Amino acid sequence: MKCNLMHKNIPVMSFEYDDISGSITRLYETYSTEHLPVGVICANGVIDRYDINRWWTARAIPMSRDGLIDILYTLGINVVTPLLGKNYGLSLSDQYWICPENSGITWDKVNFFDNAFSEDFGDVLIGNSDSTKDINFMSPDITSGGWLKKKWKIVDDKRVLFKGGSKPFQQEPYNEAFASTVMKRLGIPCVQYSTALIDGKPYSICEDFIDRDTELVTAYEIMKSKKQPNHISKYEHYINCCKELGIDNIQEFLDKMITIDYIIVNEDRHLNNFGLIRNAETLKYVGIAPIYDSGSSLWFNSPDTQIKAGAREAVCKPFKDNHADQIKLVSSFDWLDFDKLYGIDEELNEILKSSEFISDERRSTICNALTARIDILMGIAEQNMKYTNINEIGNDVTEDIAYSGGQQEQIF
Repeated sequence: MKCNLMHKNIPVMSFEYDDISGSITRLYETYSTEHLPVGVICANGVIDRYDINRWWTARAIPMSRDGLIDILYTLGINVVTPLLGKNYGLSLSDQYWICPENSGITWDKVNFFDNAFSEDFGDVLIGNSDSTKDINFMSPDITSGGWLKKKWKIVDDKRVLFKGGSKPFQQEPYNEAFASTVMKRLGIPCVQYSTALIDGKPYSICEDFIDRDTELVTAYEIMKSKKQPNHISKYEHYINCCKELGIDNIQEFLDKMITIDYIIVNEDRHLNNFGLIRNAETLKYVGIAPIYDSGSSLWFNSPDTQIKAGAREAVCKPFKDNHADQIKLVSSFDWLDFDKLYGIDEELNEILKSSEFISDERRSTICNALTARIDILMGIAEQNMKYTNINEIGNDVTEDIAYSGGQQEQIF
């Protein structure tokens, strides 16, 4: 089937699409290299077919998604990529999609920002429905990332994401709500989360921060668009890439992101869950994406006996492989008012108290560990020095790995 890759209403390229495998098998014409997805390899106007396939298949739900393999079995397929053709690859994170040639379909008629979408597949994904018969696949749930159960809904005309937790503690939704509470106190731009129960299981709830005119460009895509010199660190490479795009305040933002991730012991700030926002038509970068996706934190899957506030060896991403080294990248703590964190442990206690999966003992252990960790950070900030030159490449993350429920999901 011959299709066009579209960026809203702008044709980008034409290609042969195999709807059985869900892959791009042959490239035809290129119409606009400027509107190619950021990071896709294009040398002298020639698009790398392997790389555009990498980008395309990465739009699909990862195979690590909780319960997905069983769902695919009932659908009679082995991999998720064939589903991409069923919703034209449309997403609520950007404005790319595929249009079958001579179909007469337009972006205005099918995009999920302006048009209603089906919740059939999302209900199956979160276990609200057992039936995979007669599913309407026109849903952004086909292009939602991450391993946790989730679904998109339209609530009061807003696009809202519901995201679950993982066994045994189902803690991630509460962590999301708490992280946004901390960042609100500190004045850090972030997505606001609340929580709700669906069939007795907790879910975090947030509104989409992308609209019909904008799109998220992840740090991974931004860093991939420019070759990283061997002598500079991933951290400096990202800063340089952003500054070339006109984002001059990127280091100040990273100071805050790294600091909040240190406070909440975030283990999964990989390169695909932060980035920049650009206008999809003008291609101008309009700002930094607010901080989102902070659920894999606060010792979310650790037994109570392994929760340690001073565990400076705690693993992390995206720049260094442990928080002790990554916090050294912060250029200044002058913006951080510790007085605004007073009583934050009590707020965390109230948030966790609503969970049936978190014992009183675990809740108390986490809250005490959080208080102690803030004390450790206060000591670091009081030293008022920059420990690490941004050029230092020691302990750089060598592969960006997204946590996937006990597995590791490589994204580059």
